[in-house]
Amino acid sequence: MVSQEQRRRQLAREKFLRQQQRRTDARRKARIRNSVIASALGVIVVLSVTVFLTKPFEDDGKKENANADVTPSATPSKAPDPCEKPAPGKVKSETWKKEPAMTIDKSAKYTMKLDTTCGEIDVALKASAAPHTVNSFNFLLGKGYLDHSKCHRLTNQGIYVLQCGDPKGTGMGGPGYTIPDENLKDKSLKGGTYPAGTVAMANQYNAQTKQGRDSGGSQFFLVYQDSQLPPDYTPFGTVSEAGMKVLQKIAKAGAQAPDPQTGNTAPNATVVINKAAITES
Repeated sequence: MVSQEQRRRQLAREKFLRQQQRRTDARRKARIRNSVIASALGVIVVLSVTVFLTKPFEDDGKKENANADVTPSATPSKAPDPCEKPAPGKVKSETWKKEPAMTIDKSAKYTMKLDTTCGEIDVALKASAAPHTVNSFNFLLGKGYLDHSKCHRLTNQGIYVLQCGDPKGTGMGGPGYTIPDENLKDKSLKGGTYPAGTVAMANQYNAQTKQGRDSGGSQFFLVYQDSQLPPDYTPFGTVSEAGMKVLQKIAKAGAQAPDPQTGNTAPNATVVINKAAITES
């Protein structure tokens, strides 16, 4: 017969074994969960960088890439919106069949002024180094093409850019024509880096297939922090010091989770270009 003391010890031992088993099961589940999370994050980062660099965007049967579609993978944030409400007005939807004729003076100095809801961003343009690009924007902005358009993407992992220039606000829009790549050997692009302050064109170039050259349209990105990118995207301007402060304010507010339809990581800040214009000096 089992004594009361032996029975008590047996029950205590069984309780201890059950506790140990629960701890073992919990540690095993935690390892599996952490492994899955780590794997998922790895896939997201890789896919985001790939999408940013190669994802095609369609407009009237043509494709335009948001290059640094950048999209790389922005970390969702709930920072307050530091920007004002957009000015009243509608985005224009006009498109053109071919690149506009050259009208700029390649030896002159041009400045692109983006009057945004977050502040004014001035960009000194490189007319002599990227004449087709500057001439195209001079034409488009003269038509009010980017007025009231959203900057639809902000990336804050791997590369650090704000992407604008799509009247549709989805990353799918363009002017209907394409322009050639230019200035890809700019001295500022050292060591595979687009330095902070660079303004460059988005395109659909795929470095793996070597296809998609000369596919720029109207989408461009503004680099707010040095970003590792191959020299495949036309650098055509430099943001002013005051403009960089505006970009930093936008970046500090963070980005939203990727849109399930477009993959865009939109800025938390309401970044709308109320008015865009180019002036010659």
